[in-house]
Amino acid sequence: MNNNYVKFKGPITAILVFILLGGIYFLLNIKTGLFPDITFPKIKIIADNGEQPIDKMMATVTIPLENAIKRVEDLKILRSTTSRGSCEISAFLSWGGNIDLGKQRIEAQINEIKQTLPPDVNITIEKMNPSILPIMGFSLEGTRQDQIEVRQIAEYIIKPILARVDGISDVAVIGGKIKEYHINLDPMKMSNYRITPSYVADVLSKSNFISSNGFMVDNNRLYLNLTNAAIENKNELENTIILNSAKSQILLKHIAQIDIAEQREYVKINANGKDVPLIAIMKQPNANLIDAAIGVQNQLNEIKNVLPPGVTLKPYYNQADFVSDSISSLKDVLWIGLLLAIFVTVIFLHSIKSSSVILITIPITLGLSLIILFALNYTFNIMTIGAIAAAIGLIIDDAIVVVEQIHRTHEESPDENSYSLVIKAIKYLFPAMVGSSLSTIVIFLPFILMGGVAGAYFKVMTDTMIITLISSFFVTWIGLPVIYILLSKQKHSIKGGTKKLKQQNWVYFFINRPWISAVIVVLLIVTAYLIIPNLPSGFLPDMDEGSIVLDYSSPPGASLDATDKMLKVVDKILYSIPEIESFSRRTGTQMGFFITEPNRGDYLIQLSKKRNKTTVEISNEIRTQIESKLPALKVDFGQVITDMLGDLMASVQPIEIKIFGDDTNVLSELADSIANIISNINGIADVSNGITIAGPSINLKPKVANLAQYGLTPNDFQFQMQTKVEGTIVGNVQEKNRLVAIRLFEAPGNISYNDLKKNFIFLPNGKMKPIDEFTDINITKGAAEIDRENLKEMIAITARLNNIDLGSALKEIKNTIQQKLHIPSGYQIVYGGAYAEQQQAFKELLLILFSAVLLVFTVILFLFRNIKVSLAIIFIAVLGIAGSLMALIITGTPLNVGSYTGIVMIVGIIGENAIFTYLQFRNGKENNLRKEDAIVRAVSTRLRPNLMTALGAITALFPLALGIGTGAQMHQPLAIAIIGGFVIALPLLLIILPTILKIIEK
Repeated sequence: MNNNYVKFKGPITAILVFILLGGIYFLLNIKTGLFPDITFPKIKIIADNGEQPIDKMMATVTIPLENAIKRVEDLKILRSTTSRGSCEISAFLSWGGNIDLGKQRIEAQINEIKQTLPPDVNITIEKMNPSILPIMGFSLEGTRQDQIEVRQIAEYIIKPILARVDGISDVAVIGGKIKEYHINLDPMKMSNYRITPSYVADVLSKSNFISSNGFMVDNNRLYLNLTNAAIENKNELENTIILNSAKSQILLKHIAQIDIAEQREYVKINANGKDVPLIAIMKQPNANLIDAAIGVQNQLNEIKNVLPPGVTLKPYYNQADFVSDSISSLKDVLWIGLLLAIFVTVIFLHSIKSSSVILITIPITLGLSLIILFALNYTFNIMTIGAIAAAIGLIIDDAIVVVEQIHRTHEESPDENSYSLVIKAIKYLFPAMVGSSLSTIVIFLPFILMGGVAGAYFKVMTDTMIITLISSFFVTWIGLPVIYILLSKQKHSIKGGTKKLKQQNWVYFFINRPWISAVIVVLLIVTAYLIIPNLPSGFLPDMDEGSIVLDYSSPPGASLDATDKMLKVVDKILYSIPEIESFSRRTGTQMGFFITEPNRGDYLIQLSKKRNKTTVEISNEIRTQIESKLPALKVDFGQVITDMLGDLMASVQPIEIKIFGDDTNVLSELADSIANIISNINGIADVSNGITIAGPSINLKPKVANLAQYGLTPNDFQFQMQTKVEGTIVGNVQEKNRLVAIRLFEAPGNISYNDLKKNFIFLPNGKMKPIDEFTDINITKGAAEIDRENLKEMIAITARLNNIDLGSALKEIKNTIQQKLHIPSGYQIVYGGAYAEQQQAFKELLLILFSAVLLVFTVILFLFRNIKVSLAIIFIAVLGIAGSLMALIITGTPLNVGSYTGIVMIVGIIGENAIFTYLQFRNGKENNLRKEDAIVRAVSTRLRPNLMTALGAITALFPLALGIGTGAQMHQPLAIAIIGGFVIALPLLLIILPTILKIIEK
């Protein structure tokens, strides 16, 4: 090391400048997103088979699909929901596996059994990732256009423009009305002409086509020969010849009324109280969210120029705003913390130069970290920025230790040249620098043991911390001394002769009375023991996103209009709350990839940025009003990103109580009982018994013999019934680049149950006979959807938390259910949701904590080769956990994955500082000081840097601990835990460690 800092001052300075400039460049160009790009091991399969009854759907579709998918390698959990005509299957694979290969294996297994499935079943398979939800949403309103025109503007003008934006994967248009040609047949006229609906459908299919006849060669040119019998407009459709004879020519308009109409749908879309189309924009999984959002915003000006008069595009959701605000807040927290830490340095060292060295060193460290993150294809997200903000305290710690040692060396040797003093200080510190850096780096290595969504996200955070700390070591070791030299003259400026170290004689008082240390240790152990069982607990840290997802369901079987009538009351409630900026709702469909009954849907509510109420408080206000005005409407409140993470795991709701058994009726009774029990527990809200009724049905049982007597088949009967009820598509009309369906109706408008019973069936000869001669008609009550997990039937009762922590809620739920409910033999209760994820994460974090302690102990043992000293240092490092626990209980912060990570970190941080204290003690002994004097000198020497690092780290983390700003709540528990550990680290390092050293050292 000798004079290399001086010798290579120029090249090292150039490298530092390049690192700083490179960091700035990559800061501006690194991909940005809310969360890291994590591949979730979940694949969802949705099968649609028309409107089949639930029991038939289960037998013919769900069970065969489950049995096929169950054979897929690395499958962990298989869950299914079977509804009327559709089933939704979720396959959870192993974390860390190849999700694309898993999807291919599922597709292969399904293809093997496809021939055994119903012929009309439509199967969709999707990988589940955060990109399934929109990043932006717009509503399209038109004052002069009807809903068909507005929908077409959205589909054919706006969608193509937005779809070409780089990073956008899909632009989905929902709502509005789809144009169709409706042929409303006149049964009496048809009967007079002896024409049947099936005959009309057959004529139209044969009269409306374009088909190739092949190629022709003429005069050395190749021609495509086409037969074009396509119907191109309403007039041609009306004049289609249905029957042609010598006596007469019957056109379609003679037996039917042809109208341009709206497609009949069982979905209703609304934004801000108006029935308008919604445009949802999804980004590609690895795209830069901010860039994609900016690209969309840039295209809006072009869109405004091409929109017809009276049509306006209004935003109702923008995830990029939340992400930008979160990242901006974390950057502010980072820089405020850094400046506060620099202020602490100035106070202690009374040196602008020393403080300036730290101020220059930190950005270079961050620049090197950003370069490495960019090279490893990391994104700038709430986890990576939070990791850097949390690591600022450790980075400052590294810089303060070196700067303070150089400063002290100057004070002790005022006549020695600055350059040689820098080299002398680094040479003295280097072994401890290596050991201390390793002790803080190795604590993050065991996080590889953590699985699930917590492991996926927090491993990104810990990896970022490792990168930042390694960068900090190299910049502090190589760069900081050069920066100090650049800011120094060869003859340094410390005046007043040699400054002797001020002896801290109070240390003798404590080391000569070991009982005081013993009392402190016992108090810390007892305090930790008492706090742990009473500490609130959660899973992932909560975050106020500034938006609300309100899921709702009206009574089973309620029509779309009846549900919409109830929702208009909800619209008025939302309008009355000033903190709500905009909202949209979907009935009969939901955000994401789900099967949804027509009586269910969701609101997406965007809150104002300038508000005094939290998202939870506004949700409670809306919930209270809905429950008082619409008791029949069941509601469930969440947040977009939180619910997305829940769905990507297993359950959207944090509380999930699964009951397994064989009898559906018994399961339903148990589910109702449990739902009623937990509804009365304080802090439990939005309770659902997990029973979803698909709604009633009208069953028609054809009389096959009677049909056959008149030359009809059950298939003929079904065709006529569909034509009466839903209409049958019999062709298309091409208009520009789109196809408009032609739908055949036997009766215009909605047909009632009584109308159906009085209706007629066409015979092959065109005559009509009463329908009751050919079928039995009866109404059946709606059946419940069937849920299964790993091929076992179950019902999942769900609920949310309202001003209560997850651990306390589940403890109360378990005790109450155990006291009030008898579970029959053969039935089992399993607690899932966030609680199951939390329990698994806590087991892994406990193992990580033990592994981190062992690794830190190993580093210290290799450094000092003294097992007693290593045990002493690791003992006080573990005692520091008590400080973290006290900080959590005092602030009311739950023990979750974030705060647990802070607890693990404090072990390495205290171990790092203890290494420097022992190094100073050993140096005193080597200079022939008595053991007590060496201890006092070590503490006296380390007092200033210990106070500086503790206060510097605390002030750096303080803005993060306050949770100020969007997204800061994600890392607030971690910062609080570290601050608590730092506070208790001072007595541990200044009193307990010296006392132990006196006892164990010869």
